[in-house]
Formats: sequence, structure tokens, C-alpha cells
Amino acid sequence: MAAATLRWVLQRPRDVPRAARFYAEGHDFSVNVCTLRWAELPSGPLKLTLVHTNDNNLASQRVYSSMLSFTIPDINSTVSKLMALGAVLDGSIKYEIHGKVAALRCIDMLGLYKPA
Repeated sequence: MAAATLRWVLQRPRDVPRAARFYAEGHDFSVNVCTLRWAELPSGPLKLTLVHTNDNNLASQRVYSSMLSFTIPDINSTVSKLMALGAVLDGSIKYEIHGKVAALRCIDMLGLYKPA
């Protein structure tokens, strides 16, 4: 079975355009999308995503300041394996048109993606 591959890293700044500008100018990232609430900045095979937050205490509302997303070959077995290691499924596995997605809480927040 193939290993998981890191897909994107999500950060939750209060000012998305400012954060996007910081990474674009400071690290020479290009900006694919930038709105007041969402930005995508590719970095090689990965993507830095920025999602707006105005919460001062993210963890109190089960929202994390960052999230890693992985593309995986089998979502059910990966979720089972991670839950056996102490992760907690945050909601249910979603069956989207583009593939299956799941979020798990553990050391930090993890997102899993199984392409359709």
C-alpha cells in the first residue's frame, strides 16, 4: 500500500490578505487565490492555505491554528489506524464529488483526502 503524502498545510490568520502578502513577498510564494477569508499559495508539490479566523482561543472551540492534510490510498484503514493511536474523528467521513475527506484531532488537526 502506498504511503500518505503531505497535501497542504493550513494556517488560520486573522488577516488573510496580509498573511498572503507576507508569504508572497517574504518567501516568494505565488498566490493562486486570495480573498478576505481564503488564500492558496503553492510551494512546490504542496500548498499553503490560509483560512480567516477571529477567535482568540482556537482550541476552546475545537479549532486549531494549523492543520496538515494528507492524500492517502485508503481512508477507512487510515482512520482506524490513527484512532487506535489515540486520534479522535472530528465529525464523520465525508463523501464529496472529488473524493472522501476526514478530519481527526490528535497532536494537532489532521485532514485526510482520498481522491475519487
